[in-house]
Amino acid sequence: MYGFAKFYSKFYKYPLPLLLLSLWLLAVFLLSDRPSHSQHPVISTNKEKYQSTLLAKRIMPSTLTENVRKTVLENGLTVLTKEVHTAPVVTVQVWYKVGSRNEEPGVNGIAHQLEHMMFKGTKNRPIQFGRLFSALGSDSNAFTSYDQTAYYGTVERNKLKALLVLEADRMRNSQIEPEQLASEKRVVISELQGYENSPEYRLNRAVMQAVFPNHAYGLPVGGTKADVEKFEVEQVEKYYRNFYSPDNAVLVIVGDFQTANTLETIKEVFGKLPRQEAGGRGQGSRGSRGAEEQRSRGESLYSSSPIVLREPGAGRLLQVVYPLPDANQPDVPALDVMDYILTEGRNSRLYQALVESGLASEVTASVTSLRESGWYEVLVTAGAKQDLKKIDSMLSSAIANVAEKGVTSEEVERAKTQLAADVILSNRDITSQAMRLGTDETTVGDYRYTDRYLAAVRLVKPTDVVAVINKYLTKEARTVGFFEPTQKQITEVADKPDSAQTTENFSPGVPVLFSEVMKYLPPVDLATDALLAVEDIAQVLPQEFKLTNGLRILLLPDRSTPTVTLSGYIQAGTEFDPENKAGLAAFVADNLLNGTKSQDVLTIAKVLGERGASLDFQTYREGVHIEGDSLADDLPILLEILADVVKNSTFPAKELELHRQQTLTDLQQELDEPSEVARRVFVQSIYPKKHPLHTFPTEESLQQIQRQDVIDFKTKHYRPDTTVLALVGDFDLDKVRSLIKNKFGDWEVSGQAPTLKYPPVAIPEKIVSVNPVLPDKAQAVTYMGYTGINRYDPRFHAAFVLNQILGGDTLSSRLGAEVRDRQGLSYGIYSSFQAGKNVGTFLIEMQTSPEDSSKAIASTRQILQQIHQQGVTALEVETAKRTLISNYNVSLANPEELTDRILMNEVYGLDKVELHSFTDKIQKVTLAQVNQAAHELLHPDQIVVVTAGPSVLVEKSIR
Repeated sequence: MYGFAKFYSKFYKYPLPLLLLSLWLLAVFLLSDRPSHSQHPVISTNKEKYQSTLLAKRIMPSTLTENVRKTVLENGLTVLTKEVHTAPVVTVQVWYKVGSRNEEPGVNGIAHQLEHMMFKGTKNRPIQFGRLFSALGSDSNAFTSYDQTAYYGTVERNKLKALLVLEADRMRNSQIEPEQLASEKRVVISELQGYENSPEYRLNRAVMQAVFPNHAYGLPVGGTKADVEKFEVEQVEKYYRNFYSPDNAVLVIVGDFQTANTLETIKEVFGKLPRQEAGGRGQGSRGSRGAEEQRSRGESLYSSSPIVLREPGAGRLLQVVYPLPDANQPDVPALDVMDYILTEGRNSRLYQALVESGLASEVTASVTSLRESGWYEVLVTAGAKQDLKKIDSMLSSAIANVAEKGVTSEEVERAKTQLAADVILSNRDITSQAMRLGTDETTVGDYRYTDRYLAAVRLVKPTDVVAVINKYLTKEARTVGFFEPTQKQITEVADKPDSAQTTENFSPGVPVLFSEVMKYLPPVDLATDALLAVEDIAQVLPQEFKLTNGLRILLLPDRSTPTVTLSGYIQAGTEFDPENKAGLAAFVADNLLNGTKSQDVLTIAKVLGERGASLDFQTYREGVHIEGDSLADDLPILLEILADVVKNSTFPAKELELHRQQTLTDLQQELDEPSEVARRVFVQSIYPKKHPLHTFPTEESLQQIQRQDVIDFKTKHYRPDTTVLALVGDFDLDKVRSLIKNKFGDWEVSGQAPTLKYPPVAIPEKIVSVNPVLPDKAQAVTYMGYTGINRYDPRFHAAFVLNQILGGDTLSSRLGAEVRDRQGLSYGIYSSFQAGKNVGTFLIEMQTSPEDSSKAIASTRQILQQIHQQGVTALEVETAKRTLISNYNVSLANPEELTDRILMNEVYGLDKVELHSFTDKIQKVTLAQVNQAAHELLHPDQIVVVTAGPSVLVEKSIR
């Protein structure tokens, strides 16, 4: 879903996940939170954004931009092209040099509002562009940030020109109609209300306004409700005319194409667009004045007293922000190394000072470097009953201690190595590579910026780190914010829902006419879409072998990058949690890395950190998912640590207790989030007590877990015969087979693996409505659904196609087109058949303004009724199949997506050829099968509806 780039680290983790709804992958993550919507940050060098360095020729012998070609058309359009022929896909991105930096109070958020309007259609194509992108099978999205607004899509290579035509059309011909603006303003306000639900967001906004009182960087990127409500068509049109022109844009293309031919196409499509008239572009009064100038005039609002927000919420928060120089300043590389030393991993200075001591449950930080300024932000989540002033004092002391005593060469080298691995691992797919080029070109005016930056990081010394701490992390420079919650929040949800009939009777508009979509789609050889992809994506299949102890391994060599992606599955999910000790399965997985018979937690963290490798265990309903990656040369270390922790974890008492306190703090915060409360109530309203899916962790259950429980669970459920490992990357098959046999061959198995019998659960006989109340929340979250099909249901593929039509995309689907796009009732609305091994759930999720919840629910039920009774059209089915097939083929070009698909096919017992035959099965789905699935699987009058938020619908309390 398009939106503005998040600008604080906790809400932004991984850039640009493909948004394909994978039913079989969702099964492992059954009823878990959906990852954040795809949103890309500013040119930030924090460790979860643009971290990078280059330390050794063995890692990356050439520069990141060696194959990049820059071309400037006569009308001023900058074009960056980079050929990457590892898969038959291509990404097209258009970056405009306008963001919230170009705003001022009164029009705050107008760049973001314009971004939304750019999907509403043009003079030539008066149709929602999301539907066109979906029909092309493009993984498309957009974001607004401080210095830029960007639009991106990744498709099969034969659709390159079609994407170019669409982007050129909306660069020049977008229409901003009053009715559509009014509708989309409601959507934007709904989006902002979702962020307002977060105390972290509200604290960040207050602190940033104090750090930059006279610069647009102090304004929220997405704007404010007060300003958005006042936007007029003329204002938005003016921004469009001023900033959306070829001479203020950068076109980035990365992937499988021929540069010469593509440049000719670009000149044909974009070359005729006129540049901006001289003197027509204003920069915004607040954005034109640099932060350095602001600070030099003594305009900082620094005070020895912190900014204190006393508002409803859960958990205390401390935020500290230090102003920094802009991206081009020479201190930036040393600042990034400093950040890693302070906050990256268990061995980091601030983790040791704050988390290990029990003062905090979490500490995160980020360096942000922008066109006109930057900042360093530290965010601390307080431990239970801990005082923020004490935490702030300890934070200051820890930083002062580093400045006084210095850092070691070992720390600096480890930080640089982590940076080196991060930049490689974050640039394995073409979309991310293009994002880096676009960010660099629009922020500092040089697509080679990262190359220069990497070279500078290599030269950072311990004395440089101390120097930047003394220069920037001073007490006088910082701005501090405290969040103090004013009320105790929910700690548990009710077991039994109340029943109520929804009485609203809102009739939705006419179903989307897909003939209109096809009429406005640029020419493309659609008949050969699937054939092209199947022929071009190498029909290599993973090599499978099995150890005598039952461990299954799948290996797929891929020499395209010097990296390895590891994905694994252990049948030890939360379905095995005892009723009175819910959270036990996660306790085990989360503590595996906290010490073994031969290594303590700090040693394990150090070994991984020194190589920039990562290893993580995530617990879901039906299994524990192992996620790991490393540079190719470090695969033996990654496998050695994985084998050690799954076989020999000792679960030290100290680490278990520390984790318990962190988990209790996390639980408190989760139960302050409408999405989490709605999810819990929804699941427990569908699945009765004693069902494996009913149980959720509570404060009481977490307190009851003892060390022996953890040891016993691990012994019983962590077994080689219920474990699958999949690896994709740069390795030799025979060597890896031998390595795995050596490391895992002695993993012993005893007796039969534990099994569960899932009792049958019927769908409700009528509408069940439950409304947990979270006071003072700005946005409501609704879950609707009931039990569904599992992965082995013969209707699975038809349901997959049906879901794409119903709610698989928030813009092009029936639900998205009506509830989100036409009515403007929701920022995001999705549906899914979450098909697991043992059970399935049909689910619709939406976020709305509280006052719009009833209307959105009624409209959603009407659409379900339409499709249930009348079915869908043949053109809808063909369009959905084409979209799903194209998205699937695009996803196989991403190593993480590819590895997960290989893994889950094995977990479900599917033939390994499923990797490539899946698209054939989708292609064979018929209209009759989809309509039969719609009739059998959609039940608008037998549905559970849970809306969590402020007082909405009928108030029902939860305890």
